[in-house]
Amino acid sequence: MADHDVAPVITTRRDEAMGFFQKLISNGLGWARKYSLFTYPFATACCGMEYMSVAAGRYDIARFGAEFPRFSPRQADLLMVIGTINLKQAPILKRVYDAMTEPKWVISFGVCASSGGFYDNYAVLQGIDRIIPVDVYIPGCPPRPEQVLDGLMMLQDKIQTQRHALGNKQQLPERPGYRDLTAK
Repeated sequence: MADHDVAPVITTRRDEAMGFFQKLISNGLGWARKYSLFTYPFATACCGMEYMSVAAGRYDIARFGAEFPRFSPRQADLLMVIGTINLKQAPILKRVYDAMTEPKWVISFGVCASSGGFYDNYAVLQGIDRIIPVDVYIPGCPPRPEQVLDGLMMLQDKIQTQRHALGNKQQLPERPGYRDLTAK
């Protein structure tokens, strides 16, 4: 009889178990990261106007901690892909994503970024999730500012509830459903 046959049924894997203080610090990090999003807007098409209206005073995206857009990917942790992405822009978008700091999140803004929109041809990328992982999809052509704020709140909930690495050199698990189509 092997040792694992004698072990009780209710066991936890060591790498998934968290201590009380570790969980408390992870929750504190989640709360802090939730309200300090540094956005990098990758705006390419008509959805850019809706992004500008969300950033303006009427809807005030600053209430959610995403006020100042960063125009360097090394200073950003939230990539907002806004509008149509052509196949020639796909390697540039992938390079921008790779240059961002960890942890990083992605919002697909509008139907063109999410699924290619009504451009079903050889030149348009049929969804940015073919090259980078997406956390939140915001539908619409163009999406209303209320939808954008709702998507941002969904991302904040996801950030707050995820497990945050604390000082150890372990890699966080890969995002499910992500396929790297640019790798050989």
